[in-house]
Amino acid sequence: MKTDELIAINEICIHHKIEPSFIVSLKDAGLLQITTIDEAIFLPVSELRNLEKMVRLYYEMDINVEGIETITYLLQRLNEMQVRITELSNQLEFVRPAGQ
Repeated sequence: MKTDELIAINEICIHHKIEPSFIVSLKDAGLLQITTIDEAIFLPVSELRNLEKMVRLYYEMDINVEGIETITYLLQRLNEMQVRITELSNQLEFVRPAGQ
């Protein structure tokens, strides 16, 4: 991965006023991917939006990491079900004769 696609965890922590241990706990829970280069920890730019959502849940709504795991899992399942409903609806439209 190119280093221009990574953001230093220290910069993120200063900007969002959060502890680096919070990011590491999200990584340990499997909620974020981080990269270590020469003992420095970086977050891929593609993960920034997810991190910011989790920061709001943790710091503003006082939801612990386990709660964030549950919320993330449920939102993922909901998204998968919405995709499946769309697929089934499209199949139904294909099978159903026009005008019904």
